[in-house]
Order: sequence, then C-alpha cells, then structure tokens
Amino acid sequence: MTEFPREVAYLVSFVLVEAAVIDGRSLRVPNWLTFHFALGGWAFAYWMGGGPHLAWSLAGAVVGLATLMPLYAIGGMGAGDVKLMAGVGAWIGPVCTGWAFLATALVGGLMGLVMMAASGELFRHLVLTREIGREVLVVRDPVALSQRAAERKPSMMLLPYGIPIAFGTIGYLACAGYLR
Repeated sequence: MTEFPREVAYLVSFVLVEAAVIDGRSLRVPNWLTFHFALGGWAFAYWMGGGPHLAWSLAGAVVGLATLMPLYAIGGMGAGDVKLMAGVGAWIGPVCTGWAFLATALVGGLMGLVMMAASGELFRHLVLTREIGREVLVVRDPVALSQRAAERKPSMMLLPYGIPIAFGTIGYLACAGYLR
C-alpha cells in the first residue's frame, strides 16, 4: 500500500495540531495521544487490507521511530516526539513518513534558528550548537551524550518538537496533494 485516503491525511493533521498545541504548552506529547494514534493507524491499516496493509503501517511506524530515535538516545529530544513520529508513520506509511521527516527537520531547524535569534543570544546558541555537534562526533557514547544533555538542559532553550512535526508533516501532506 503506497496511497492512503484523503481523510487519513486530515485525521493525521488534526492529531498533529492537537499534539503541537499540547507540546507548545507543556513541553510534552502525552502517551495517551501517541499510543492511541499509532494503534489507530495499525488497526485502520489492518481493517483496510489485512496483513499486507498492517505490515505497511508497521513499516511506517518503524521509519518514524528510526528518524528521531538517534536524537532521543543522546538526550536531544523527548520520547513523546519520537512516538508521535511513529504514529505518523503508522498512518501514512514508510515512504511518506520519510518525506514528512525531511520537511519536519527543515521546519525544526528554521524554528530553532528563529528562537535563537529572538533570544538576543544568537552567537552563544550557535557556539553551543557547534559544541554539541562536536561532542556527538567525538564522544559517540549515547549514554555519556545523554548525561551531558541533561546537565545542559536547565540553561538551554527547549524547542517543543511536536510543533515542527505538525508543520512539517502537514506541509508535506499539502504539497503532496493529500490535503485538497
């Protein structure tokens, strides 16, 4: 299965807007939302076409998990964001999830730059970003990187990543013609 009904795109968009609002207010994407989102995608896929469609949906969820899991592993993202992207994958499949992730990464990068500039401390944040990138390349131990991220967290601006996931995925769905 490579296509999905337009109504699915609207449902995914609605859930993503809900997740973005919650994440923007509380810096958390709740389990009650992400688990039901993913389970609903799997159930819908199975209902629409049995085992082959369920396999497609599961593959989409795996792609969603795989895109954000590395950032979660090093402390750069919350588990709710990862599970939200898996839920997206459960509904729109592996290929579309890959494209949605790329759009999400672009939106997240732009939002991060805007937040840094708006803070009035753009240079400090860019230096910190370079330092984090260097740590990832040098340290390479996810546990150590996660500990360093936890130590830095109180002094950093946090990007509620549910917002870029929503904007990026909905933008992709619109550009791909699913939201007409």
